[in-house]
Amino acid sequence: MLATNKKARQEKSQVEAPPGRRVNGAQRNGGGNPVTLFEMVKQGKSAMQSVVDEWIEGPAGPHQLLHLLLGLQRIEMFRNMQNVEIIRKMTEEFDEDSGDYPLTISGPLWNKFRYSYCEFIAVLIRQCQYSIIYDELHHTVIDHNTVTDYIVTDRNVTDYTVTDHNVTGYALQENQDEIENMMNSIFKGIFVHRYRLDAIAEIRAICIEEIRVWMQIYSDAFLNDSYLKYVGWTLHDRQGEVRLKCLKALQNLYSHRELFQKLELFTNRFKDRIVSMTLDKEYDVAVEAVRLIILVLQGSEDALSDDDCENVYHLVYSAHRPVALAAGDFLHRNKHDQILAEEALAKHRGRSSPNGNLIRMLVLFFLESELHEHAAYLVDSLWDSSQDLLKDWECMTEVLLEEPVQGEEVLSERQESALIELIVCSIRQAAEAHPPVGRGTGKRVLTAKERKTQTDDRNKLTEHFIMSLPTLLSKYQADSEKVANLLQIPQYFNLDIYSTGRMEKHLDALLKQMRLVVEKHTELEVLETCSKTFSILCSEELSIMNRVDIAWSQLIDELTDRFSHAVEELLQEGDEADDDDIYSVLSSLKRLTAFHNAHDLTSWDLFGTCYRLLRAGIERKVQALQCSHYSIMWQLVKITEGSPSKDDLIALRRVVKSFLAVCQQCLSNVNTPVKEQAFMLLCDLLMIFSHQLMAGGREGLQPLVFHPDSVLQNELLNFVLDHVFIEQDEENQSVDGDEEDEANKIEALHKRRNLLAAFSKLIIYDIVDMSAAADIFKHYMKYYNDYGDIIKETLSKTRQMDKILCAKTLILSLQQLFNELIQDQGPNLDRTSAHVSGLKELARRFALTFGLDQIKTREAVATLHKDGIEFAFRFPNPKRPDCPPPNLAFLEVLCEFSSKLLRQDKKTVHSYLEKFLTEQMCERRDDVWLPLISYRNSLLTGGDDDHGSITSSSSSKTGSIRSRKKESAKGPWAMKADPPPTAQLTSTELEQNPSHATDHAQRHSPDPMLWPQKLEDVNRKERTAVSYMKARSGGVRETVRGLMEDDAEPIFEDVMMSSRGQLEDMNEEFEDTMVIDLPPSCNRRERAELRPNFFDSAAMMEDESGFSMPMF
Repeated sequence: MLATNKKARQEKSQVEAPPGRRVNGAQRNGGGNPVTLFEMVKQGKSAMQSVVDEWIEGPAGPHQLLHLLLGLQRIEMFRNMQNVEIIRKMTEEFDEDSGDYPLTISGPLWNKFRYSYCEFIAVLIRQCQYSIIYDELHHTVIDHNTVTDYIVTDRNVTDYTVTDHNVTGYALQENQDEIENMMNSIFKGIFVHRYRLDAIAEIRAICIEEIRVWMQIYSDAFLNDSYLKYVGWTLHDRQGEVRLKCLKALQNLYSHRELFQKLELFTNRFKDRIVSMTLDKEYDVAVEAVRLIILVLQGSEDALSDDDCENVYHLVYSAHRPVALAAGDFLHRNKHDQILAEEALAKHRGRSSPNGNLIRMLVLFFLESELHEHAAYLVDSLWDSSQDLLKDWECMTEVLLEEPVQGEEVLSERQESALIELIVCSIRQAAEAHPPVGRGTGKRVLTAKERKTQTDDRNKLTEHFIMSLPTLLSKYQADSEKVANLLQIPQYFNLDIYSTGRMEKHLDALLKQMRLVVEKHTELEVLETCSKTFSILCSEELSIMNRVDIAWSQLIDELTDRFSHAVEELLQEGDEADDDDIYSVLSSLKRLTAFHNAHDLTSWDLFGTCYRLLRAGIERKVQALQCSHYSIMWQLVKITEGSPSKDDLIALRRVVKSFLAVCQQCLSNVNTPVKEQAFMLLCDLLMIFSHQLMAGGREGLQPLVFHPDSVLQNELLNFVLDHVFIEQDEENQSVDGDEEDEANKIEALHKRRNLLAAFSKLIIYDIVDMSAAADIFKHYMKYYNDYGDIIKETLSKTRQMDKILCAKTLILSLQQLFNELIQDQGPNLDRTSAHVSGLKELARRFALTFGLDQIKTREAVATLHKDGIEFAFRFPNPKRPDCPPPNLAFLEVLCEFSSKLLRQDKKTVHSYLEKFLTEQMCERRDDVWLPLISYRNSLLTGGDDDHGSITSSSSSKTGSIRSRKKESAKGPWAMKADPPPTAQLTSTELEQNPSHATDHAQRHSPDPMLWPQKLEDVNRKERTAVSYMKARSGGVRETVRGLMEDDAEPIFEDVMMSSRGQLEDMNEEFEDTMVIDLPPSCNRRERAELRPNFFDSAAMMEDESGFSMPMF
């Protein structure tokens, strides 16, 4: 039979083989080059059937196949060397970067080779599946090489993989033992070497998938520990996709109950690993691990210990919803089966039904988990698997209301609170039909079926709780925690059922209970929940609005009268008022404040009463401040929504002004909560009543705009420095790591972060002078862990506002820290001390914030260097003139910014630096002058050779200084007694000490004959410059000029994203430029890049200054 097949194939090969070509390379192509099997498959130009036939008949068939798989040009070693020698030789000579190995090529060539190779393997397997598989010469090569590479290369043709290769054909079925031996040979020759050691994760995953097929189809031969151990070991694979494939393979095996007995030993051996994989870093793997554990538990109840189950139970609180849902399914199946096994009451309903027992079990589990604030997560985890239980509100209500039967355990207070919390969470989940906050990516669009289910559930819960909620409120009226939860339930009602179902009497019962709750409780959570529920019930589109509004108005009238009388009595008694009088005032005020948050109570004129209370000097003013704030906000809402008159605007302005004054006084209150509340309200009101109030066509609200004066700004800044940037109290550090103490520290840190964020917002929105940010920026390194993100964002936003002013603020913060070091350590700073190193590190961090685009930040960086130089030489040494100035060490800090200067800018800054140097200063080499030497070195790095080295002779320095004096008329920042119209950048010493101007002018003033020419040039460039600085507090900020002439701007336009070489060419062209700033480009692209990128337009309303905020 075999000989007949060979003859037939030879005849067929003679007909179909292409002329001038032989597969084995015996015949040459028209070009004289041998055509190998690899080349024919790679080119894909020959009929694949003829290629396979000629390969089978050829004497070097196995060698050609190996050649195909490896893509090698030399196959002589396969004829003359043993397998071990071949492998060693191939390992030594293989070049991964050569591109010859077919599985490493890419692009269109790989796609072509992949298609041709898959076709070759498919034809080869079809050709040899009945006869060639028994050929002792060929089957080893086919099995060990072809099948594996074929599986790896294309999973789309898996019909021709190991399974088909070994199970197809009648002849194979007659030789079962030989087939099994052959499969074992494939397993040992391929799988054992590939399942773990192969570098490609896809190959390892395919190995696991194929061995699963073998185990499932040939369970008698392959479903044993000898093969299962490989799957268990692969559970530790470093790639998530391989671990995932292992778990899914095991799921297929465990899902067949008849196979479970054969998996018992494997379960005992690898159970711990599977349980630990529920915490896998890959969420998909964790989900499949939980599902596998469910299958294991279904097969054997004793397979998992209690500790194993507990490890899975806690995953119901996972933030990743698929993991939590899988864990919820596990919890439901385990507990539900236990209840059904223990109880024989499956036909009973109510509290004695299986649901009643499951509810008690769920409450106990919730309490034992000690994560009571995550009830919404627990409900969401069980929602897919236990909806019938969570929606059985009748049973839950019976458990709460009915008296327990004989022998039944009574729910404790904690258990009742937990059950009520679970009821509210299940109601919210049913009414809103989306997961709680923190789970999922947000609300998704519901399908029609889901919307119908949502509507049905909402109607069902409304019909039940409309009648039962007043009873529940009456029973638990004294418990604030239970009442606060129960009062949330009406917020999810379909309120139309009150009128359509003629249930107004139940509405009256609910309103009565709510009134009693308000009179009984002063807890903020209870009052705010009640206020919100009243607000929902008072919606204008509801037919029950009038009935609810009457009850609400009566309640507010009583609370207002009680509050007014209590305030009058307190003010009359004065210092003789006792604690009962103060409590009466504060309790009434707390109730009104909670309602004022959600309701407009301006018609009751609460602001007047609260203002009298604040002026009276009562210590506990928090609620009075908050209530007054709400009153102002509601008045502003009325004005912005209507057409206010001038008198209305003046009246509101008077109210706001008086309240701001009271808050400002409260900043010095001895009560810390009062101070913090006043600070937050001041920041909020200054933000709301700022220049942004007129945005969006509301120019008529200009009388309501407030600008904080310097006194108020300083008080706010001092409050931040005193209450935010404080040292941790080491004495209060808990030795044993008390959890409550840690929680208090975290809460205090959040409060301080809110204070800092409120003040930073004022800086970002240009309400407080940016110079105030210097006191914030200087704490960037010291408090990086606590406030680093806030300070960094503030720095980013201020740079978007004004790059130059931000740079001046940064250098000011460094100057403040430097002055503090001088005060602490004296004028002779230890340059190696930790404080000096910290200051330099802060400067380095500031320098990094300027980014890599030096063209955009060149003006800001140059201004920063100018201010730093002026600060270093501001004060002469009081001892001797030839001694270094006291601030000279600051130049070492300034070195950190030198790398941000362009090449020509370094030359300009260096020239400006030398204006402050005398001949003696340039010659000094003492250690005290090292900061100057270091700074000059940093400026000369990358500069021109004609600058002269700092190590040159004294004569060269003298000549350099003289030449600079001659060029001072056109040098940078020319110092004059009377500044020109462009407000040239002038030495701070000259501005603050006019008496020094004479001596300074003798050294640095330009030739008077050149003044007209200089002024004309200044006026010409002023017309094209943009003033980056704003006038603040009546002072005129300085403007700066550009590093380029106007006609040279197109060069900068061309090199905005140019290479380094182009930038160097540009720099050489402007090496003699001596002005310090760059005029604004006329190029639209550059202007767009320089324009500040403010907050999202959806969150603000732009005005002339570019900053604004939403009022509400």
